[in-house]
Amino acid sequence: MTAARSGPAFSVHDIPFSTHGSWFDISPVVAEKTYAEDLHLVSHQNGMHAVLRLVPLDPATGDRTEARVETTPGLLSWIGTGGRVDLSYESPDTVRLRGSGLGFGVDAAARTLTPFSGTYFFRDPAADAHVFTSYETGRRYRVTVLSGTVATAPGTQTLGGGHRGLSMTPEADGHWEIAIEELDTARPPYVSSAPFDAITGAAQTRFTDFVDKVAPWRSAATPAAELAAYVVWSATVRPTGLVTRPAVLMSKHWMDKVWSWDHCFNALALAPGCPDLALDQFALPFDHQDDSGALPDSVTHSEVLYNFVKPPIHGWTFGRLRRRLPTPPAPAELAETYDRLERWTGFWLTARRAPGADLPHYQHGNDSGWDNATTFDPERVIESADLSAFLVLQLHELAYLAQALDRPDEARRWTRTAEETQAALLDRLWATDRFVARGVGTGDTWSSSSLLDLMPVVLGEHLPADIGSTLADHIKAHLTPYGLATELPTSPHYLADGYWRGPIWAPATVLIEDGLRRAGHERLADDISARFRALCETHGFAENFDALTGRGLRDRAYTWTASSYLLLAEAHAHRDGR
Repeated sequence: MTAARSGPAFSVHDIPFSTHGSWFDISPVVAEKTYAEDLHLVSHQNGMHAVLRLVPLDPATGDRTEARVETTPGLLSWIGTGGRVDLSYESPDTVRLRGSGLGFGVDAAARTLTPFSGTYFFRDPAADAHVFTSYETGRRYRVTVLSGTVATAPGTQTLGGGHRGLSMTPEADGHWEIAIEELDTARPPYVSSAPFDAITGAAQTRFTDFVDKVAPWRSAATPAAELAAYVVWSATVRPTGLVTRPAVLMSKHWMDKVWSWDHCFNALALAPGCPDLALDQFALPFDHQDDSGALPDSVTHSEVLYNFVKPPIHGWTFGRLRRRLPTPPAPAELAETYDRLERWTGFWLTARRAPGADLPHYQHGNDSGWDNATTFDPERVIESADLSAFLVLQLHELAYLAQALDRPDEARRWTRTAEETQAALLDRLWATDRFVARGVGTGDTWSSSSLLDLMPVVLGEHLPADIGSTLADHIKAHLTPYGLATELPTSPHYLADGYWRGPIWAPATVLIEDGLRRAGHERLADDISARFRALCETHGFAENFDALTGRGLRDRAYTWTASSYLLLAEAHAHRDGR
C-alpha cells in the first residue's frame, strides 16, 4: 500500500490543528491575541472556548515535561526526550491520541465551576469513560481509555475551585491510547473504528483529496498552495446551530464567524474543485436575509448579528462564481440567486438612499468592511464611491440573470438603473482626478489617503478610460514591496498595525487586481498579484499584513487570505501556461 502524503508542515502557533467539519481545534490560542503555554482543545460552539488543556507528562514523576510540537494536516505530535504523543482526527467530533514513553494529562481549562460557568468532571459508568461538561459550549467531552492506565483523576464530581482531569501513564510496553469526543448529551460507548496509523492515514488522504480538487494546478511556482488549502479545509465546519450549511469560518482562532463579504472569496476559490461547497459559501448569509432584504453582518454557531451590514460585492462575486463552476447553475439555482440579489439590491436602493438621493450610503465604516478607514474620519454616514461602484456591478449582474431567465423587461430595467447609478456616481463624487465622499447629513465632500477611495476601479470595463488610468496611477502610490497599503504610507494617519489604516488586506488586493485587469491595466494587475502571492508565501495567511515589513498581523490563520492566494495563484498558473 502506498503511504498517503503527509502534506505541509506548519506552526500550530499560527494555524490551529483541525479537520474539515469539526467545531473544535487543537491550539495554544485560547482567546483573542491570547496564547497559553500548553495546547488546548478549543471549541467554537457558542463562541470560542478553551475547554481542555492537553499536557505531556514525565511518566516517572507525573509532572509536566517539555516537548516540541510538530504538525502536518493529518497529525499533531508532541516530541520529548523520552518519547512522543500523537493526535489525529478520527472524525470531525473525535480525536485519537497515542503515547509512547510519555504520560499525558487531559485537564479542564477552567479551574472554577459555578452554577453558570466552568466545567464539571465525572466518570460515566454507563460508557466506562470520563466526561467533562462545559457550560460555555453546552457540550460534553468524553475521554475513553483504549490502552494504558489512568494514573490519577482528581476533581471528579467536585464543585467550586480545583483541578479536574485525568492523567495517562503507559502500560508495561510503554504505550497508551485514548479517544476524546465532543458530543451533545449521550451516545453509545466509544468503539475504535481502526488502528491509530490507519486513522492518521485516512486523515491525510482526506486532505490530499481536497487539495487535489481545489489546487490541481499547483507547482513549485505556487509553493504556498497546499498550506492555503489546509487553512480553508481545516476551518470548515459542518451545519450546526445557526450555521445552515457546511461553512468555512474565517478562522478557527477568534475570528470564528462567517462575515457577509468574507464568504465571497472562499466561494470563489472553491468553485472549480468543490462547486457544492462553493455555492454553500455564497448562499449561507442569504439564508439569514431579513425582511428588508439586508444581509446580516455575521453568522456563527449561536449568533446572527444585524447591527451592521457588509458591502454589496455579491453581484461581482456571483458573476465570477458562475463562470468558475464546472457546470453552469441550473435555471432554478439562477432564479433563487436572482431573487436574493434583487432583495439585497433593493435594500440599498430604498433603505440606504436618503429622500431624493441618487446614491446609497453607509451608516458606519463597518458597513463597508473597511471599519476604520480614513474615508470615514470626517463623518460616518456617507455616500462613498466604492459602494456605488459595487452596486453598479450588482445591477449589471441582475440584468444578466434576468436575461438568462427570459425576463427581458426586468433586464432592461436593471441595465437602466446601473447606467443611472454610474452617471450619478461620476457626476456627484468624481472631482477632477479623484473620487470624494459626501456626508449625507451635511453635504460636505472630502477625499482621503485611503485605498478605499480608489476602489471604484472595480468597475473595470465600465469606467471611462481616462478615469481608469487616473485611478491606476493613484493605486501605484499605494504599492509597497509587499502589496497594496490601505492607507498611503506617507499619510500622517498611516499606522503599521492600524487595521484599515495601512496594512495590506486580501480582499482589497483581489478586487483591485480584478478591476485593473478588466480595465486594461494588466501589467499593474500582474505586479499586484505577484507581490501579494510572494507575501503569503513568506509570511502566511494572516488577517492582514504590515505594509512595510510584510509581518502577519492579528488573526494568523484567515481563510479569505488563503482563498485569495489560491485565486491569484491559480490565475497566474493559467496565464503562465501550466
